Amino acid sequence: MALRERKKLRTREAISTAAIELFVEHGFDQVSITQVAEAADVSRRTLFAYFPTKEDLVVHRFADHEDEPARVVRARPADQSPLVALHTHFIERLRAHDPFTGLTDLPQVLDLYRLLRGTPALMARMLQFNETSERELASALHETAGTPELTARLAAAQIASVHWTLAMSNFDRCASGTSAPKALPTAVKAANQGFALLSSGLAPLWPTTEGSP
Repeated sequence: MALRERKKLRTREAISTAAIELFVEHGFDQVSITQVAEAADVSRRTLFAYFPTKEDLVVHRFADHEDEPARVVRARPADQSPLVALHTHFIERLRAHDPFTGLTDLPQVLDLYRLLRGTPALMARMLQFNETSERELASALHETAGTPELTARLAAAQIASVHWTLAMSNFDRCASGTSAPKALPTAVKAANQGFALLSSGLAPLWPTTEGSP
């Protein structure tokens, strides 16, 4: 990566970090863009060049995961169904305590989660994030599994909803004080239940001889 790009990434991270620290301490609605710019030592113009909206200062932290389900579907072995691939991946990430699954007790991640949960504007922005993830997943199902477009959209909506519910439940559990290792068995059981419910309706779309993880 070129020096210019590395500097831009560092600036972007510095702005976001300053913003989140202020939001966690004082509340999202109580902190102005001017205060964020001052804390990050940049101008308002520079801040908006990196983050078009105030909500983007927070939600961009999830950007790497936006197309994760779609990437899992596209990268799966040829003989593996999309649903089994997604189930296997989710269980693997649970065991790694990946914030993608909500099963994490890292203080900075839990602070970010509490900020999201307590801020309607951020939760609304997360719904847009989920819609994009859902569209990407639908495209992957259509293009790699021969699933008709409408069917792929309906399947993606169900999968995305189950993932969101599982992740939020895990975050709630960890935010209440349960450590990630202690919460793992319950989280795995819930994930298996969620994907079993999905399988009862979606498995006929993608016949496979491979079982669940």
